[in-house]
Amino acid sequence: MKFSVRGIVAWMGFALVAALLAACDSKPAFTNLDITGNTQFGSDFSLPDTGGKTRTMADFKGKAVVLFFGYTHCPDVCPTTMAELSQALQKLGDDAKRVQVLMVTVDPTRDTAPLLSEYVSAFNPSFIGLRPADNAQLVKITKDFRVYYAQVPGKTAGEYTMDHTAASYVFDPQGRLRLFARDGQGVDIWVHDLKLLLD
Repeated sequence: MKFSVRGIVAWMGFALVAALLAACDSKPAFTNLDITGNTQFGSDFSLPDTGGKTRTMADFKGKAVVLFFGYTHCPDVCPTTMAELSQALQKLGDDAKRVQVLMVTVDPTRDTAPLLSEYVSAFNPSFIGLRPADNAQLVKITKDFRVYYAQVPGKTAGEYTMDHTAASYVFDPQGRLRLFARDGQGVDIWVHDLKLLLD
């Protein structure tokens, strides 16, 4: 089989165009689980912050949003994740202004508004605590985002801990749910994926 120079050049041109189109169409290489377009999870929320103002995704338009579920009495996972997110924002520099971390408490009985506010701001002044006003709101948001939580009795009366899903959800600046992020993953992974969402 013979190939003309013109034919080879034309084929190379088509191959280059195809490669460029494929590159443009490829998804970002997230480290966390990419759940873009997955309709099994919630796409919005409506919860009061620690100041009593009802918050929804519309309040954070133009920002990447990390929606984290936890509680202030958590002995390990929650403070570790909050610290990692705070360090990640420091590493992002000016881009940190385009990221909003929200912590939804799964223990609103103990996590009063003042306590939750003090807790999240201790990690970073920009962090916002969201506190379901009643059990119905807590059930709704955890059901929407498929978050498990359960009270585990302690050794003495009235003492308890909370079992809960150790993960966060990340929305892009357009308000679309994009990532399911496992807690305790390390600072650099947060920085990597948030940069991709902000680009």
